[in-house]
Amino acid sequence: MAYRAVPLAFAILVLGGCQSSNPYVASSLPLPPAPAQAATTFDASAYPAPARDYGRYRSWSWRNGQLPAGTASADPAQLADAVSNALDQHGLRPARGGSADLLVSADLRLERRVRQVRDYDSYDPYYGPSSYGGLGYGGYRHGYGAYASVPVVRTYEVEVMVVRIDLFDARNGQPVWSASAESGSGKDSPRARESALRESIQKALDGYPPS
Repeated sequence: MAYRAVPLAFAILVLGGCQSSNPYVASSLPLPPAPAQAATTFDASAYPAPARDYGRYRSWSWRNGQLPAGTASADPAQLADAVSNALDQHGLRPARGGSADLLVSADLRLERRVRQVRDYDSYDPYYGPSSYGGLGYGGYRHGYGAYASVPVVRTYEVEVMVVRIDLFDARNGQPVWSASAESGSGKDSPRARESALRESIQKALDGYPPS
């Protein structure tokens, strides 16, 4: 019976330890009172920014009252006229005798781009390059063996016209729209340059107003 008394005594000691007083006492201090201005102060950072109402933008004028700077490809008046026509297509009219809803700035520059074209020339191991474009005749040339297409990469440099347009809210100066686009420089003729300019501006304003 003695071997049964030992576990029983050990269990009594464990239960007694669990029932002893806990030296750690939870306590908390009351929250400090809210400041008096909290009842009337609006914290905008606690809420998401409201969606921009693009429908209220109806008129525009040049930012800082200055026409955009031109280049050798287009003078300032030509660039301003092209931008004005493009804005008109998006429902934006020049401000007349009053404050505008939008401020507009435009920039035009010429840049160079590197292009690559991959051509495929057919090659006959017996007769060299072939004038046939591909593996015609079942891959054989007059029955004298097979030939394959050999890729030829040609690299060249072109000049492009890059237009950047920025729209700002006239009330607070915040940016509303910013985009740039490019097209061929149209250096072959004045008519081609004018067409390239209008194409770049239309691309830059493509998608305005955002849905």
